[in-house]
Amino acid sequence: MDAPTEVDVDAAVESEKQPILARPSPQPAEGCLAVAIRVPVRIVVLVLVVPVRLVWDALVVGGRFLYRTVLRPVGRAVFVWPWVALWRYAVVPMWRYVVVPLAKGLGLLVHALLLVPLGRLYRYVFTPLGHGLVWSAGRIAAGLAWVYARVLTPVGHACAWVLNGVAAGVAWVAGGLAVVVAGLGRCLFVVPAGWLYVWVLTPVGRALARCGRGALRLVRAVGTGVGFVLYWTARILLVLPAVGLWRWVLTPVGRVLAVVGREVRDALGHAWRIAGHVSLAAGRALATLFRWIFVAPASWVYRTILTPVGHVVRDLVLRPAAEAARAVGRVTRQVLTAVRDSARQARADVRRMVFGEPRVPRPVEPREPMSDDTRTLGRSTTVLTKD
Repeated sequence: MDAPTEVDVDAAVESEKQPILARPSPQPAEGCLAVAIRVPVRIVVLVLVVPVRLVWDALVVGGRFLYRTVLRPVGRAVFVWPWVALWRYAVVPMWRYVVVPLAKGLGLLVHALLLVPLGRLYRYVFTPLGHGLVWSAGRIAAGLAWVYARVLTPVGHACAWVLNGVAAGVAWVAGGLAVVVAGLGRCLFVVPAGWLYVWVLTPVGRALARCGRGALRLVRAVGTGVGFVLYWTARILLVLPAVGLWRWVLTPVGRVLAVVGREVRDALGHAWRIAGHVSLAAGRALATLFRWIFVAPASWVYRTILTPVGHVVRDLVLRPAAEAARAVGRVTRQVLTAVRDSARQARADVRRMVFGEPRVPRPVEPREPMSDDTRTLGRSTTVLTKD
């Protein structure tokens, strides 16, 4: 084997100096089971999914076309336009010309029949009555305060002094009785109870506690033995078979099912995407055929036949007909104007024959003469004194 050259050694050192994050992460190794399942599963899934994707894309395109051309116009005509017309031509006029005037009339009626009388009743009846009640209440409160300060307070002080004396006597008597009762209770109850607790209950309790501890130890020992036997019995009969079933049966089967499920999921994803490309290509091909078969001939017929024919019809038929209609309209308007003027003149002649000539208003003479012979600063004559 040839010895490594200096260039190879430098390249190896540089590669070792590179950071670990810059190196590509190794792909997880796949087992032979996944590789063996992947190709047939993807082929079968692709064969099954392509027709479903084609049908799904056809349904989507048909649904969009049906929605745009049928459902949306029908929905607007059935649900939107009737409500818009009802709102515009029924609700708004009724609100504007019926509800609002009726509400204003009711407001004026309530104001005239209810609010104004209530305001006057409050101003001229309740307000003076309230002021009188406040003044009366103030006088009564002043009288009650005088009675409290001059009568009830001295009486209360006297009653409190008497009650304090009675309470002091009762307290002295109660203290003596309490001392006597406490002495009797100590001699009759406390001392015998203490003797009974020390010489009777304490030894009996200690004996019972020792017996209970012994019984508890015995029960604990028996329970430990029984539990040990049950534990090993359950371990041998239940736990070890369950562990073996889980480890040697369920775990391998679960791993195989997980690999199959993962491959089926990936195959479905790849097949759905491939079917989408196939459906897109088929749709484009059908659209191209439709354009070549129907759209292009229809466009050619429209451009080369229908458009010139339409221009000829417009220039030779529609425009002369429109000019003739406009001329007829002008003549009709002139005739109607002449008839209207004749009718107006006939009405004026009939009115003149029946009621006579209308009076002509006489012109009113101006207060100041409009000629140049008016009073000036250089003469003493005026308009009234001149010749």
